[in-house]
Amino acid sequence: MSANKLQYRKMSLEELVVLSQQNDFKALEELIKREQKNVFATFSYLSKKRENVADLTQEALLRVAKNIQSLKNPKHFKSWLNQIVTNLFYDELRKNSKKPDVVSIDEESDDETNFSLKSIIPDKKCKPPEKCITAEMEEIIKKEIKELPEPFRVAIVLRELQGLSYEEIAQATNSSVGTVKSRISRARIKLQNGLKAYI
Repeated sequence: MSANKLQYRKMSLEELVVLSQQNDFKALEELIKREQKNVFATFSYLSKKRENVADLTQEALLRVAKNIQSLKNPKHFKSWLNQIVTNLFYDELRKNSKKPDVVSIDEESDDETNFSLKSIIPDKKCKPPEKCITAEMEEIIKKEIKELPEPFRVAIVLRELQGLSYEEIAQATNSSVGTVKSRISRARIKLQNGLKAYI
């Protein structure tokens, strides 16, 4: 690995954004590489159609690359990225609103991106039998989230997976903070009820 690449790897997200806005393509490449798993994870929870996840991820990252100059404050990169993700998800929903949803119960990893939930959920170095239980539990949780009504699903994913504030979620979904809090609360109750049999 060249010293140059290492230099970019050590940079903060904000530094990478600033350099990307100055047409530094190596910084932009590192920025996209750093965010792609996160974006893929978000879409894998939001979209009921597994085949759409990779396309949505690619489109979101393409929009980041094309529009990075339009981001006024590099500190707000995460919120800006989540706005792109949310908009794309809603566009996809509108496009497919006349087609019936099919929920896949297949393995939720993607060979192209080598992604699985294990990459975002901390591994406590458990023994093999416990690892099997953890992986099974991840699939059950993901399935339960996908069965939530769309507004609840979006709110809970943006809060729990992306760590957005209520205000940021309200902005991303064009809702009030009160509505967001209510959706998250109701989503948590529905998830708890759905997971009672397993926990």
